[in-house]
Amino acid sequence: MYAFDVTRPKTVAEAVAALSGDEAQALGGGQTLIPTLKQRLAAPATLVSLSAIDEMKGVCADGGTLTIGGGTTHATVAAEASAYPALAALAANIGDPAVRSRGTIGGSLANNDPSACYPSAALASGATIVTNNREIAADDYFQGLFTTALNEGEIITAVKFPVPEKANYQKFVQPASRFSLVGVFVAKYADGVRVAVTGASENGVFRWTDAEAALSANFSADAVEGLTASADGLINDLHGDAEYRAHLIKVMTKRAVAAAK
Repeated sequence: MYAFDVTRPKTVAEAVAALSGDEAQALGGGQTLIPTLKQRLAAPATLVSLSAIDEMKGVCADGGTLTIGGGTTHATVAAEASAYPALAALAANIGDPAVRSRGTIGGSLANNDPSACYPSAALASGATIVTNNREIAADDYFQGLFTTALNEGEIITAVKFPVPEKANYQKFVQPASRFSLVGVFVAKYADGVRVAVTGASENGVFRWTDAEAALSANFSADAVEGLTASADGLINDLHGDAEYRAHLIKVMTKRAVAAAK
């Protein structure tokens, strides 16, 4: 790695000020950034660690909304997000114990890896991404491969999840990385069903609208039976070609519907 300075602000305001400096980079749990630095793919002059900002940590259920601080680790979400069981189960199966103890929900959403789990939960839930400046609807937040609506120096301080009537996440795991080869999050609300797919597309997480329409009319695995996910734009690599991933989208969706509760 190249030489760099590290600062550890105690408040969001201090972090924003630190990030306004030249070549400063925010550091969440470091599960992506540290390997990137080791490969010399990034060379910030200053790392601004968000790990000491208590106001960005914690899980709070209020009415029908679950709010999770951006600095909350996957392990904490798994242990404390009981108001949204599907989300807690998703967090419990991210990576391994070491990753779950360090990685954060804000870091995952800010990075927007095309195979990460949290983006599918946020998109399927119609979540709201809260930053130090504004609130962004999930449908507007995810903008492509490793691309989001965040501006330079903007920090995810919290994520608000409307709790659905039923939900489930099914992940076909890539064994070496524990990322999703294909992951599908299904969430049923009073006004309809949302289905988000991760791990499959070259453009990152996306909604499978055909499945949403079918499941909104009939929330059962049988409703998906006659559908076919398009292979256009899906990832084609040594782990699986585009057609295989398209097949998995349908399989994982049916499993998620069957297991939703």
